[in-house]
Amino acid sequence: MSEEIKKSNLGSVLKEILKEQSLSMRKLSELTEIDTATISRIINGKRKANPEHLQKFANSLGVPTAELFVAAGYDIEQKPKQEKLHSDIHISVDNIQNFLESSNINIKDFTITSVEQKLANYEQYVQTEEGKETILTSFGEKLQKVGSIGPFINHLKGMFEKFRLMKGTPSELFLIGSALLYFILSVDVIPDYLFPIGYLDDAIAVQLVTHALSIKE
Repeated sequence: MSEEIKKSNLGSVLKEILKEQSLSMRKLSELTEIDTATISRIINGKRKANPEHLQKFANSLGVPTAELFVAAGYDIEQKPKQEKLHSDIHISVDNIQNFLESSNINIKDFTITSVEQKLANYEQYVQTEEGKETILTSFGEKLQKVGSIGPFINHLKGMFEKFRLMKGTPSELFLIGSALLYFILSVDVIPDYLFPIGYLDDAIAVQLVTHALSIKE
């Protein structure tokens, strides 16, 4: 058994969550499309969960991805509470980059700055009639394509309702629209075909916009 697996308490965390939600390993297998034997080995400490496993667990169980990464023994630096949001975003970026490197996928330009730049571009685009129409007509289609559940998806749904009903100031709606366009348009920094990792940068975009909106309040 490797030292990394010895340090992991992911198994006990997953057992507790399954118990709280009255779920079996077989049901978790159905939700995540990870075979039951693999889940059993991860829970019993005989196999280390990779980032893709952890993201699927987080989405299916409705728990923070970062929490599972910590439980799995990934080295995540702790930061002061006031830096929690940006800490969480950096955790996500670090985990994505680790996954890409371990999968021999070379995407050098994935940084928070690159996501922020795309959001800034989309914030301008959403101020055009074409940008607004893209959101209103394409959000549902992209959501159906993703076919996923999870905190960031639910947050996007809430953002879309606000945008559709025009609930907010113009600057707030422009910010919300930028996150929606980031999700809709197939020009993400990480290709969507790398599911589920391909959608983590969308989640980071949502976090950045949420933070910007909280500052405006």
